[in-house]
Amino acid sequence: MARQANDIIVGLDIGTTKICCVIAEIDDDKMNIIGIGTHPSKGLRKGVVVNIEGTVESIKSAVEEAELMAGVEIESVYAGIAGGHIKGFNSHGIIAVKDGVVAEKDKERVIDAAKALNIPMDREVLHVLTQQYILDGQSGIREPKGMSGVRLEARVHIITGAVTSAQNIVRCVNRAGLEVENVVVEQLASAEAVLDSDERDLGVALVDIGGGTTDIAIYSEDSIKYTSVLAVGGNHITNDIAIGLRTPHTEAEKIKIKHGCAVDSLVGAEERIEVPSMGGREPRVVSRKMLTEIIEPRVDEIFQMVHRDIENAGYMDTITSGLVITGGATILEGMPEVTERIFGLPVRRGNPKNFGGLMDVVDSPQFATSVGLLLFGFREVKRGVKAPLKGRHLFHALTERMKRLIEDFF
Repeated sequence: MARQANDIIVGLDIGTTKICCVIAEIDDDKMNIIGIGTHPSKGLRKGVVVNIEGTVESIKSAVEEAELMAGVEIESVYAGIAGGHIKGFNSHGIIAVKDGVVAEKDKERVIDAAKALNIPMDREVLHVLTQQYILDGQSGIREPKGMSGVRLEARVHIITGAVTSAQNIVRCVNRAGLEVENVVVEQLASAEAVLDSDERDLGVALVDIGGGTTDIAIYSEDSIKYTSVLAVGGNHITNDIAIGLRTPHTEAEKIKIKHGCAVDSLVGAEERIEVPSMGGREPRVVSRKMLTEIIEPRVDEIFQMVHRDIENAGYMDTITSGLVITGGATILEGMPEVTERIFGLPVRRGNPKNFGGLMDVVDSPQFATSVGLLLFGFREVKRGVKAPLKGRHLFHALTERMKRLIEDFF
């Protein structure tokens, strides 16, 4: 039986080290993953586009791989955005309830009041996330619609980004032949995929370590309290390995993935690894402990920076349930142990969950953002904010592409 190709959601994670495209099919109240495509990212630095042509080619390659696996052609995506330009802050709005009963328009007015801030011309609002409503002094209200009152307040978390960075992400996706349904800040997407509702309620810190940035999101009482981006990530570990072992950067990345460990005590003294040399010289054999001695200080530094950031923001006492670490760099052996030592709190790796289909293929922290983008899109579809994305069977798509090529040729 042919798959219906019109009710799909597509998440496109445009990262510093890789582009990841995940396609899911909507099946009643759940999603089944039907296609995954990844490709090395060429054109981004610390989450920001620095080479449009390279980024477009990487996006095309990842999308085509996902389309081939899913058997559909996609037309639009939910795209992730990251980088040091992302800034989050809390705001507060107050209005008078006109008719004595809170209506939907009152909720919209109080959110608009909370958004009425002087934001620089070079920045734009990416997300306005409601933390709680306060009605006549009664706090902790999640849904005030229909309640009686005269004074409505809203506490919100606003996330802004550089206008040009967001525009460049959209431009790259458009030049790859796709539309952008929405641009989503990556730590919010990752949180959708890996955090439990109990953790969000009790208090948790999500730390998403990508190639170029480390993204932080703190949740408490089931709402976002704080977001931050640090300009350090897995590429810094790779660079340290390349310099310390005098090996090409591409080989250093392979060594990190295959043999990397962040805790010296987890590595046996007799373990050896082969390291390719520079300039065509013969490979060398070194102790794996030597590799760990290079990795451990950098990982320690990253989490010390995270600890300092959360402490300076005043949220250390908020993260009662501990930390969830995710992102490609957290696959390294020993990452949770380092985090626990620095924070003195429970730590776990965050893998995407609650999906059907090819879930085993994306059961890894490196797919947290792309799977979270699917969940973000699915939630918009369920709320009626967006219609399901459109897709076409790949056979018809390939036929059309061949027609265009022939027309261009002749």
